[in-house]
Amino acid sequence: MKIAVISCIHSNIEALDAVLLDIEQEKADKIFCLGDLVGYGPNPNEVVTKIRQLNIPTCVGCWDEDIIEGLNACDCSYPSLLAEKRGQIAHEWTNKEIKPENREFLAQLPQNLREENLVFVHGSPHSNHEYLLPELDAFAALERVLSVNADVLFCGHTHVPYVRTLESSSLQVRVKTEEIEEKLIGFNAPQKQIINVGSVGEPRHGRPNATYVIYDTDTQNVKLREVAYNYQKTCAAIIEKGLPAIFAWRLSQGLEYAERADDPTHVCTR
Repeated sequence: MKIAVISCIHSNIEALDAVLLDIEQEKADKIFCLGDLVGYGPNPNEVVTKIRQLNIPTCVGCWDEDIIEGLNACDCSYPSLLAEKRGQIAHEWTNKEIKPENREFLAQLPQNLREENLVFVHGSPHSNHEYLLPELDAFAALERVLSVNADVLFCGHTHVPYVRTLESSSLQVRVKTEEIEEKLIGFNAPQKQIINVGSVGEPRHGRPNATYVIYDTDTQNVKLREVAYNYQKTCAAIIEKGLPAIFAWRLSQGLEYAERADDPTHVCTR
């Protein structure tokens, strides 16, 4: 079975439509979405409505959570006060724009999805705000996959696609509790994978093209797809609707523009 996995659409309907067309041409059997349907972009209702109408299984992203639960991104999640203020502007604008039926849809999204030995999350199994970066310590990366009893963990959030294979290995963990003396526990971990599918609506891999993944469950083949679309139209809409102009610039460049925390492994406890 061929599975298409998309993430981080960020209210960019032009990118979503282009990716859905590419998925159709790739003849995928099923689509999974890793959240962040809203935020940054100019078309939150169009994006959420499209996902709802197509009945695409979707887990909740950090922006989706913030619209439902209130802004949960503080100065520890941004590299500067200016970046934090831009995030607040986008949150407030989206919160006013989103329709009740779409807000209700975001509110019922699960934290993760599962398809046999595949698990789908937005950031990580621990937090939607955690970045699973390709250089993450191998033991920590393996722990994230094992924590959800998966062979393949799909994630987004970083907006940069990658495939990381964690080779089979023997591990030892030192355990000490009040009830028992310190002891060494050993176990074998089979090969695992982390697949980051990038971003449909706000790519940050150096090009404006939307990215997503096609995964073949029979062959375990991973295909990173990059789709060109009319990003200029989305950029114009960002400006027209009064969102920060820097959002249009970075979309056109496919760049991050310092939107990642200095310590990407930090999880905000606010």
